[in-house]
Amino acid sequence: MRNSTHEANIPQSLTAGIHAGYVCGMALVAAMGGLLFGYDWVVIGGAKPFYEVYFHLGSEHLIGWANSCALIGCLIGALIAGEAGSRLGRKKVLLLAALLFALSSILTGWAPVFSWFIAWRIAGGMAIGLASNISPLYIAEISPAAWRGRLVSLNQLAIVCGILAAQIVNWRIAEKVPEGAAVLLQSWNAQFGWRWMFTAVAVPAILFFVFALLIPESPRWLAGANRTDEARRVLARIGGDDYAARELAAIEETLRTSAVSRVRWKDLFGTGTRNLVWIGMALAALQQWSGINILFNYAEEIYRSAGFGVSGIMFNIVITGAINLIFTLVAMSFVDRLGRRKLMLLGCAGVGLCHLGASLAYRMGLHGSAVLVLTLAAIACYSMSLAPVTWVLISEIYPNRLRSLGVSAAVAALWTASFVLTYTFPFINRAFTTSGAFLVYAAVCFLGFVFVFACVPETRGKTLEEIEQASGADAG
Repeated sequence: MRNSTHEANIPQSLTAGIHAGYVCGMALVAAMGGLLFGYDWVVIGGAKPFYEVYFHLGSEHLIGWANSCALIGCLIGALIAGEAGSRLGRKKVLLLAALLFALSSILTGWAPVFSWFIAWRIAGGMAIGLASNISPLYIAEISPAAWRGRLVSLNQLAIVCGILAAQIVNWRIAEKVPEGAAVLLQSWNAQFGWRWMFTAVAVPAILFFVFALLIPESPRWLAGANRTDEARRVLARIGGDDYAARELAAIEETLRTSAVSRVRWKDLFGTGTRNLVWIGMALAALQQWSGINILFNYAEEIYRSAGFGVSGIMFNIVITGAINLIFTLVAMSFVDRLGRRKLMLLGCAGVGLCHLGASLAYRMGLHGSAVLVLTLAAIACYSMSLAPVTWVLISEIYPNRLRSLGVSAAVAALWTASFVLTYTFPFINRAFTTSGAFLVYAAVCFLGFVFVFACVPETRGKTLEEIEQASGADAG
């Protein structure tokens, strides 16, 4: 695709009359699912040194299980979301996710024994799985084509805001942690501080539920459910009557050409959609196995092995969140200008080189600031490429009628990859050292570069219906 700006590729008629405030309001409400996703996902990293002492966790198996068990719930939630999103609609699934976030955060935080802690972390993971599927999907389906990349990227922005919020809360609670496990066990942090780290997410979860009650259902889901008048009214509120007529005609045309009555999982693997499904799943797995989430979930080990104390570790974790936020904002200004494919290629190369540098730094004994700078650079590259653009692509590439299940399959692959990544890190770190672990993730990034170059299409500046027609996808 040529390098002109996205405005040159989008006819003026597609953006004239759009009610920006209404569209952005809907997108922001849906993106609150991403905010809760980010907080609940990363809070474990700061709480880790305290609940491990409280529950007497000593083996790599128990440490890895405590850190990764929520990802089992994420996988279950992602699989449920596809069917639920198709049958019940996007809005009801967002409401369900909000309720699960509120309940699981409180019950995880006040779990009296380790088995209850695990059970409620898995329930919280289910909320993450639902939100990670439906929030970007809903935003994509209500967004005008010219704005879709930036609006779907709002979900990633909300995720990193949630990550940063969790890191700040953890840091403030743990700011005066005494050194030494014996003292730590008796401290307020080990007894109660980690509990409040988890519980804090209940407040935004309740707000998310209230605001989600106020937004309309996705017009594309309404059209697919034969609720055409409702779909037309939502589209008219987005862009006026002419916009509604044009969009509804395009939606109905794609629905007519995908002619089976009920969407089933096996429909994803038909001749016309099989490649798209594998591309989406591979992109999701690549985002996780780029290794960045190790820097969030195992930040304590990474920075402790680089020579930092507890206070320095907690402060460094906040810096990683700030860098994550800043460069996500940068990504939002480029995703509809440079395009998805180019940013993914830059991200794979950049993160891979940073990991390679970190591997060499550990191997040569260059700890402290050298490791911090390289890990922050990796997070910066990831935040403006693989992190937001993967969500944009997997919300765009599937046909209208199969989109909910297609996104569900990709998100299920994402959480499966994330579980394997998170669970195996303690073993990889012990077997190959931290230097070897970074080398593994660097190799994955370089292989990902080849995959994106060979297989991933550019979707910038196209309506969802145009992407479907270009892919030649046939739901039959």
